[in-house]
Amino acid sequence: MEFTECIAALDQGTQSTRVFIFDRDCAPIASHQADLPQIYPQAGWCEHDPLEIWRTVLECLSRTWEDAQQRVVSAGRPPLRMMALGITNQRETTVVWSRTTGLPLHNAVVWLDNRTSELCDRLAATHGGRDAFRSVTGLPISPYFSATKYLWMYDNVPEVRAAVDSGDAAVGTIDSWLIWQLTGGPLGGVHITDVTNASRTLLMDLDSLDWHDPTLAAFRCPRAILPRIASNAEVYGLITPTAATAPIYGNASGSSGGFASPIHPLGPLEGVPIAGCLGDQMAAMLGQRCRPGEAKNTYGTGCFMLLNTGQRRIASTHGLLTTVAFKLGPDKRANYALEGSVAVAGLGISWLRDNLGLIGSAAESEVLAASVPNTGGVYFVPAFSGLLAPHWRADARGVLLGMTSFTTRAHVVRAMLEAICFQTREVLDAMRRDAELDEHHGGLAALRVDGGAAANDLLMQLQADLLQVPVVRPAFRETTSLGAALAAGLAVNLWTWEEVFAAAAQPPLRPAHPPHMLAPEGPLPDGPLSHFDTDNGIENGGGNNGRGGGGAAAVPAVAATAFQPAVTPAAASRRYDRWRKAVERALDLADLAPEPGEDEQEYVQQNAVAAK
Repeated sequence: MEFTECIAALDQGTQSTRVFIFDRDCAPIASHQADLPQIYPQAGWCEHDPLEIWRTVLECLSRTWEDAQQRVVSAGRPPLRMMALGITNQRETTVVWSRTTGLPLHNAVVWLDNRTSELCDRLAATHGGRDAFRSVTGLPISPYFSATKYLWMYDNVPEVRAAVDSGDAAVGTIDSWLIWQLTGGPLGGVHITDVTNASRTLLMDLDSLDWHDPTLAAFRCPRAILPRIASNAEVYGLITPTAATAPIYGNASGSSGGFASPIHPLGPLEGVPIAGCLGDQMAAMLGQRCRPGEAKNTYGTGCFMLLNTGQRRIASTHGLLTTVAFKLGPDKRANYALEGSVAVAGLGISWLRDNLGLIGSAAESEVLAASVPNTGGVYFVPAFSGLLAPHWRADARGVLLGMTSFTTRAHVVRAMLEAICFQTREVLDAMRRDAELDEHHGGLAALRVDGGAAANDLLMQLQADLLQVPVVRPAFRETTSLGAALAAGLAVNLWTWEEVFAAAAQPPLRPAHPPHMLAPEGPLPDGPLSHFDTDNGIENGGGNNGRGGGGAAAVPAVAATAFQPAVTPAAASRRYDRWRKAVERALDLADLAPEPGEDEQEYVQQNAVAAK
């Protein structure tokens, strides 16, 4: 029987879960999205219910598959055969569950949660500073990373401590939780993660790509509770529906048990290989086909810029993170990246809508901001839970500065859009210094962008203006899902390296990287990216997975829109200098928040005085 081959991509994000199904030409056939509720136990904390995440995954996979089948049949094409499933996920968010029951032992602690700030201070004091583990892991001690979240749960959740001590606990990021569930849960589930997600835990050695035992000891994390680390493109296991992972609904008596349907939602996909897995930002880098020397910025809940440094691991001295970009096969070499993470991007737009009511929808932000020519001197530093790269200041808080009687909500909304762009410039400036990407070394020819907020044309133009670099936006902006699909397709030989990387967006721009980027062998000198990788890297793919040689690419080239800078470098620099002044005002403000119970104590004291 003839089939239409396809690849599915599961994208589990901070605010929603979505699934795309792509055909062999990387064209989306169908998709489905489900919102994910946010849980805020107290200020600065954010959690997700792992079982609710799983419910959204089942919904999205089953509905997308059903819709895709109907679409291809209606179009007169042969029915679909899913060749593989790729997974991408919110990084750092940490889950602890029981191997025996398969149930989570606490809500997942989300990447932007800052409950471990004091714990991080103690760890830094004990181990010799915030950078105590950076030489091995590439990361500073920060609430951002998984190890501190795990340690907080171990210290504060009795069920977690008991399970860890008894050996019943499984710990992982969201990818590990989902692969465990997809492969059977407590009935044979595979406990695994990939190098990109593992690189965000603060526990992995970036050279060996394995857990680092001295760091595990520092965080009291037994190796046995952690997943095995694999590459980004290989078969991790097969989709295996079991009773333990089926959605359970209460029956009429209110007790648990009984299924809404005797058919598991994953039944039609049983036996499909799970063959690709990357953290969301690395998946976007692959979806953008970033070669060494090229950078992308994703505008989602936060803002995440990554520069592919090829096989060279650059130790940042300007507040960036050194991380894994991707490793596309067990026998392939890893590409590394410099990353700058900004906590508030799309989240800031949602905050204007949901908390302040200044806009009725995210789309309105563009219209309202465009109604004024500038911010009227207003600057917004949205440090709602501190500042990430390049500052790493957990004590920062949001400030809105420069308001006068002339200020309107349009100025405030525009200031929020500009804040996203200013924070991105801070990160890019740090990358330029770390990787020496200045005009003498080829510079950065363009910034590739994606994510929901990248749909805002005004935001993209402001970004090009403030960076003084062209901003390139692909026509299909869901590059995170596409990257997961590409990794899975590479693993099952649906595409070759050449076919994938020959399809990068090709707007009319100057060359997107210097002519030589990366030394392929041996120790690498300090200094700029110096040699293009032509040995087992991206340029010639390190082999073609056993398929035919380098003919025309099967994956079509990516259509894209380029936003060119429309202001002078001097004008951009003046605005950036004012922004940096505003950032200074946002630091060291965490002590402005009232202590727990402070208001109640003052109220009791006031009543006591009044009674006298």
